[in-house]
Amino acid sequence: MRTLEAVPQSWPIEGGFTISRGSKKSAEVVLVTIREDGFAGQGECVPYGRYGETIESVTAQIRSVEREIADGASIAALQALLAPGAARNALDCALWDLAARRSGRSIVELAQLPAPVPLVTAFTLSLGEPDAMEDAARRASARPLLKLKLGGGADLARVEAVRRGAPQARLIVDANEAWSPDEVLPLARELHRLGVTLIEQPLPASGDESLRGLDCPVTLCADESAHGIESLERLRGLYQAINIKLDKTGGFTEALELARLARTRGFQIMAGCMVSTSLAMAPAFYVAQGAAFVDLDGPLLLARDREPGIRYEGSLMHRPPAALWG
Repeated sequence: MRTLEAVPQSWPIEGGFTISRGSKKSAEVVLVTIREDGFAGQGECVPYGRYGETIESVTAQIRSVEREIADGASIAALQALLAPGAARNALDCALWDLAARRSGRSIVELAQLPAPVPLVTAFTLSLGEPDAMEDAARRASARPLLKLKLGGGADLARVEAVRRGAPQARLIVDANEAWSPDEVLPLARELHRLGVTLIEQPLPASGDESLRGLDCPVTLCADESAHGIESLERLRGLYQAINIKLDKTGGFTEALELARLARTRGFQIMAGCMVSTSLAMAPAFYVAQGAAFVDLDGPLLLARDREPGIRYEGSLMHRPPAALWG
C-alpha cells in the first residue's frame, strides 16, 4: 500500500526577489513524498498567490486525494482527480519519480524522450531601480542570457542600465502584467533597439486580446495567460511563444503534451519556473529540451539548494542526478 506525505518547506532566497506584484525573501514550497514497497518518489510545487493558491490550500488539495493515491491511482488517473495547478504538479512528479525508482528505468526511458543535453538557462535580475539593476547586471555580465523583471514606470531606463552593465549578454524581459496596451509597441521598439529578444506577459491576462494582430518587433511570450492545453487556441494571434511551467500545467505529464502541441501550432517554447529547488527544476529540465528559451535558474537564486542538486556550471544546467529525481 502507498503512503502520501505533504510537507511545507521554506528555502531562503539570496538577497530577496522582487517582481511587479511584490517581494519575497524565501521560496515557500510543498514537498510531496509517495512511498510504496520500499521505494519513495518525490515532487515539489510552489503555490502561487496569483492563481489563488496558498501553502494551506495546496496542501489540503494534495491530502484530498490521499485515499486514491493510497489505492494505487495511476499518473493518468491523477489528471482527472485534480485540476491543473501546484498540487497536481507535486503529485504527478512524485508518481513519475516513484515509477522510475520501482522499475529501475530512467525518466527518459519511461517517458520515451530523446537523450537530454545540457541547457543554457537565463539568469534572472530582480526588479529594482535602474542603478541597482545595472550593478546586478555587471555582476552577472559573464552569463550569456539575462532575464529582467520589469514593473512599469522606469522600465526603459532599467533595460538601458542593464545593457550598460552587461553589453554582451542576450536579454529577455518579463513585465508580469504591468504594462498598459498603449505602452507595448513603443516600449517593444525601444527594447528591440537594445537587443531584447523576448517580452514576457506585457499585459494583464484579462486584457491581452489587445495584442491580437500587433506587429511587434520582439517576440511576445504568454506566461500568466498560458496554463494548460486548453489555453493554446485562444493564444494564437496574440503571442508567438508560451512559457510552460509545471506548477501551471499541473505536472510533468501535461507539460510534455503541452510542449508537443504548442510546437505543432507554431508557438516557440519557453520553459520556466518559480523560485524553487533543484527538485522542481528536474522534471522541467526534460520539458525544456529543444526549447527556444530556458529559464530554469530557481536554485541559482537560493541561499542553498537540496542535496544532491542539479549541477550548474555558470548558466549551463546539467542533467539532474538520478538520486534527485527520475
